[in-house]
Amino acid sequence: MNQAGLHRYLSQDLISSTKEPDMKALFQQRLSANLTLIHDLFFSLYPEAEHQKAFTKLLAKLPLLFDKRPEVLKNRDLEKIKDGNWYLSEQMVGMQLYVDHFHKDLKGLKDKLPYLQDLGINFLHLMPVTTRPAKENDGGYAVNGYTNIDPKFGTKKDLATLSSKMREEGMYLMLDFVVNHTSDEYPWAVKAQKGSAKYQQYYYTYPDRTLPDEYELSLPEVFPETSPGNFTFNKEMGKWVMTVFNHYQWDLNYSNPEVFLAMLENLVKLSNLGVDIVRFDALAFLWKKLGTISQNLPEAHRLISLFRMCLQVVAPGVILLAEAIVPPVEIMKYFGEGMYRGNECEVAYNATFMALLWNSIATRDTVMMRKSLEDLLDKPDACTWINYVRCHDDIGLGFDDRFIYEM
Repeated sequence: MNQAGLHRYLSQDLISSTKEPDMKALFQQRLSANLTLIHDLFFSLYPEAEHQKAFTKLLAKLPLLFDKRPEVLKNRDLEKIKDGNWYLSEQMVGMQLYVDHFHKDLKGLKDKLPYLQDLGINFLHLMPVTTRPAKENDGGYAVNGYTNIDPKFGTKKDLATLSSKMREEGMYLMLDFVVNHTSDEYPWAVKAQKGSAKYQQYYYTYPDRTLPDEYELSLPEVFPETSPGNFTFNKEMGKWVMTVFNHYQWDLNYSNPEVFLAMLENLVKLSNLGVDIVRFDALAFLWKKLGTISQNLPEAHRLISLFRMCLQVVAPGVILLAEAIVPPVEIMKYFGEGMYRGNECEVAYNATFMALLWNSIATRDTVMMRKSLEDLLDKPDACTWINYVRCHDDIGLGFDDRFIYEM
């Protein structure tokens, strides 16, 4: 039984009572159930001798974040707890769309919900609708604000109205949480460029090329043609900053616990907009370590579990999707391993299946797809795949090379 299952079991008496559910008591119950895991995960990343104050700050932050969660969403959380693993339903059919390309803006999208329902769609993933730089912004994945809505899509109120209508119609909403990096115009980055030592420590910033050159020995390049190298020199700051994706996307330094605390708050605020599923973007890159490729590291998995355990206490009806376009053996790890099995992300993209669908069409041969499906390891019971046809990213050949050699 994972932690979500434990919460459902423990909460039965409080929820099934004829009286109004005691939200505070349910919160305390979830916190008590998750506290040991939160403690162990936190101090596995941040040594206790140095970061006891940060942990105390985290424990103080959780009830404050819960208090700010809208009552309508707290009630929605209880409905999901009672329903069990609602996201495992075979009746969930999703669509990913660009709001402005589909029907102008968020108001227009709300008007089109009946059309989507006629198609059998009950789960929507909206491409980024939050603020982003006016010029280069990686399609909205260079973040200026995690909950501020770009005016071309509407307002925060428009999004709240859309999510409310979707709840009424039994539909689910997914939005992105760009957890690995911000844009260079995000408030933290702006303060860092103006000389703030505190906010320079929110990113990987260096006065010279000594450490960047050491990192470059093992770091692969994500976009070698358009954004070669993994560091960019910022003239205003006079320092090098890690930019694994693009020069305008600054990687967050999660070895600093203050970054985790601040990003947890951003995650909860995003969830409070009425989001059911949060897509953790680029989560494979979260932890950086010299001498490694800084992808899929054990610390990254523990960090994601820590996010989940905390979010589960504050907003138990919200789940996480792993955007990990990596080989099958690595994808499975994002459901959690060992003592954290089933306690990391509830959902993951079945990217291998998507790539092999198109490979089968191109080659008119299903052998590799069948081999891959037969070889897939069992996932935890409370976790599931999104089996999808296409998304906005390119089709990566993310299947196991050994199947090619065997053919």
